[in-house]
Amino acid sequence: MSCRPGIFARQQRGAAYLEVLIASVILALALAPAMQSLYSGLRSNEVHLAQLQLHHRAENMMVEMLGTPFDELDAEAQAVADPTVATAYSDAPATADRRLVYLSRFDGNNADADDDDFTGIDDGLLWIRVEIENTPVTLYTLRRR
Repeated sequence: MSCRPGIFARQQRGAAYLEVLIASVILALALAPAMQSLYSGLRSNEVHLAQLQLHHRAENMMVEMLGTPFDELDAEAQAVADPTVATAYSDAPATADRRLVYLSRFDGNNADADDDDFTGIDDGLLWIRVEIENTPVTLYTLRRR
């Protein structure tokens, strides 16, 4: 038995219009999430760079505080007398990415047994906090005479 050419032996050449249409729809649907993920990747790099710059601003102020004479910082801490109030070492209020500096004498040995780091102070021990206003960027350190 031989096949008659034309009935069963037809060969398909190329894609049908419906197949091209379906492939185009699938590509269009996949393209939107792919473009969104590319945009997110590019945006996250910008956000990381901005956070890094804020961290370096705070770090520079901390280095400046550590280079300031201890007695000067101690006098400012005593003048303010509140670890929640920014000191005169802070940037001016209108400054972009304003750096706030907090100073306080520190209770390192908890001799008064009240578990409050800012009462029963130890002579010669300062707590320094530098933060960028309205951001999560904050640095802490202790400095001794």
